[in-house]
Amino acid sequence: MLMTKEIVFPHPYFSSNPKWKWFILLTVLIGATMSALDVSIVNVATPTIENRFEVPMALVEWVVMGYMLTLTVFLPFFGRLADMFGRTKMYNIGFIIFTIGSALCGISPNAYFLIFSRVLQAVGAGMLQANSVAIITQSFPKNELGRAIGIQGAVQAIAMSIGPFISGILISLLNWRLIFYINVPIGIIGTLMALFILPASKPSLKKDNKIDFLGVILCALGLGSLVLAIDQGTKIGWTSPFIIFCFLAFLIILPLFIYRELKTANPMLDLRIFKNWDFSTGNITGFLSYYVLFAVLFLMPFYLEDIMHYDAEIVGSILTPIPLAMALIAPFAGAISDKIGSRIMTTIGMMVCVVATFLLSFLNNNINIYFLTFVFVILGLGMGIFTPPNNSAIMLSAPEDKLGVAGGVLNMMRALGLIFGVDISSMIFTSLKLNTLAQHGYIIESKAPFTIYKIAFMKGFSVTMISLLVVCIIAVIISFTKKSIRRTDLIKQNFESIDML
Repeated sequence: MLMTKEIVFPHPYFSSNPKWKWFILLTVLIGATMSALDVSIVNVATPTIENRFEVPMALVEWVVMGYMLTLTVFLPFFGRLADMFGRTKMYNIGFIIFTIGSALCGISPNAYFLIFSRVLQAVGAGMLQANSVAIITQSFPKNELGRAIGIQGAVQAIAMSIGPFISGILISLLNWRLIFYINVPIGIIGTLMALFILPASKPSLKKDNKIDFLGVILCALGLGSLVLAIDQGTKIGWTSPFIIFCFLAFLIILPLFIYRELKTANPMLDLRIFKNWDFSTGNITGFLSYYVLFAVLFLMPFYLEDIMHYDAEIVGSILTPIPLAMALIAPFAGAISDKIGSRIMTTIGMMVCVVATFLLSFLNNNINIYFLTFVFVILGLGMGIFTPPNNSAIMLSAPEDKLGVAGGVLNMMRALGLIFGVDISSMIFTSLKLNTLAQHGYIIESKAPFTIYKIAFMKGFSVTMISLLVVCIIAVIISFTKKSIRRTDLIKQNFESIDML
């Protein structure tokens, strides 16, 4: 009788390998990259989807918004589930859901099915993002954590940044459905890698803990109202009844959520975690950094196309130095922060971003493209220096049994920074541009001569960049107030077994 050998997960080949932690990091990077890439990869495809399905743009926008909204509002909840039932288990489930959602997006027969599939995809992405940093935190010794998180943070930011560029290539060469189908083989590979490589899943909380469904509902409704108000305010007007209702809903639900989480025995989000100064300031500065980064990535294509007259195909390559510089410097920044602490590195990183946004505020229509590339490199270096030590400080400041929630909050704040940065910067830029055109007697933008349009454009652009400069300065000040945790302090702490995953 033939005997079948039982397969043990993780596979002994990996778990006994001295480089196991780097295999874990590679597996986590696949999930983090996929989930982050799909935040922005659909943006370029929305006009194509609108034409193929013959539906209004207002409906197609929910292909993007449904994903972003679901991902943002449920990240803390997914982190909480991971802390309760096991981070590796939830990460594996996230891979499966994301892959199925991607396949359904690709075969969508209409816009409504596509929106549903994107929401399902976002559920899987949320499970991946909420657990990725937590798994890394428990897999690496604390004196190497900055380097590992530096690699993960750089890859995730790059994925978000280059999403539109990749989407444009796939759509122009092949078919818009490929931007979803491409996730399927990668997702299958990632799922298998997760099964064979990631540590055995084990709950880290007591079994008598229960899910705080009311807290989940209040969090989703409150955050959802705020995100909708910010995102739709620039489109339908800040004084419209719907936007006012969303803001009022947020202001009413927020105190109810806080009261609920402080009173319940098993909160969805234990607000006491915010008493840790490094955790709170790290999340605030993380929000501000993504605010600046994605505001620049959003506005610069308009400047390059409308003022500098570059073709759309070239614009993506001109912006490439930002994510490229981040990728090159982030691992080194993380490794250095492991030795000298996070405060110095995060402060330096945001100071470099101050220099970049200061230079961007002086752009004009005669700027040298090489100088502009140099400024983009500076911005990318600043973000790359800042992100790894900041993420590391956030995770090290979180209690062991709340690493999932901490990872969820970290990614939620960065997602909010992306949304706020794009929408608020767009509001400032558009308002100033239209006001300047009106002062010159042109109510309709398209009827203004280019000389007048250029004056209006650059006024709005310069003021918006100055606002980003102010945001960077605020981030510098907050970063300087952090505690500087050094490697010698971390080595004294016992490294918990990765079986706690």
